[in-house]
This record gives sequence, structure tokens and C-alpha cells, in this order.
Amino acid sequence: MSTPADPADEPTAPREADDDLDVVVPDDLSGLLDAPAETPSVAIVVTQVAAPEPLAAACALAGVEIDAVPTEIGAVAVLRDPAAVAEGAAAISKLLRQLPVVVLTRREGQIAAARWTGGTHDEDLPAGLVLSDAPAVLEALLVGSTDVAGVPGVVTSVGMTRWRAMRALARGRRR
Repeated sequence: MSTPADPADEPTAPREADDDLDVVVPDDLSGLLDAPAETPSVAIVVTQVAAPEPLAAACALAGVEIDAVPTEIGAVAVLRDPAAVAEGAAAISKLLRQLPVVVLTRREGQIAAARWTGGTHDEDLPAGLVLSDAPAVLEALLVGSTDVAGVPGVVTSVGMTRWRAMRALARGRRR
């Protein structure tokens, strides 16, 4: 009596490649992790500057295009070009010397937070903790439910002349 052969014991014939399927399986999955991050759709720099006008003036002198928004915790800078978040954060944190700033970005529906000091990125922060006591206007700007043009008291650095920026900074120092 013959016993049925175990299919695992039989040699398998090589399968013919299907010309319609061009599937390439990489040796590892590291290529998936190296994909470039999406450009942020919103970038906001939270500062310790009390009023929006001096912040806008300093950014105008540095060539950073922002809209400075007043909040209860100080002025925040909404970058006009969120793709230039690193350059904007570096310039603003250099302007404020040793005062740290917090940069909030929204990418692919994800919010990230980072601390910058003196023009350099210090560390990433948990965005949930940063936003836990944030003013409502900051959260609304970050998630896109409020347009920066609709916030009262906004001052822009765009089009601000050097002379006007210097006067705004001088007024800010006198206060």
C-alpha cells in the first residue's frame, strides 16, 4: 500500500514569471521611511514678544514675511510661506537672541512642535502639551478654522518699510 506523499517533500517546479506583474520587493523597508516629508500647510512661531507690531517690524528688517497676531501669551508669527519654516524659525529665533520660540507646523493633518533658540533647532516637543493651554486663536489658526486676515489686531511684515520698522521698534522699547 502506498502512502500519499507529503507535498512538502516534493520538489517544486519553478513558476513562470508573469509578464503583466512588475512587482519589485525591496530587501528592506527603509526606503519607505526615507520619503520626504510633506510641505507644511501652516507654520506658526510662538514668541514672548508682547505686541504684534514690534514682532512684525523685526521680521520686516530680517526679510521674513509673516503676519503677527496678538494673543494672551504674546504675539505669534504666522509665516506667509510655510515651506520656509526652518528659515523663518531660525531668523525669528536669532532676532530674539536667547529667548526660545516654539514652532508649530501642520503637515498631512499632523501637528508638530519644536523649540528653537538663537537660530538653531533645540528639540522637538509634544504638540499636545504645547497646545494644552494655548489661546483659542492659536489653535484655530493652526487647524485652519480661522483665516489670519480675520483676526483683529494683525500686523504684517510684508510691505513694511525699513523706516516704519525702525519706528515701531523704537516705540516698543519706550513702552
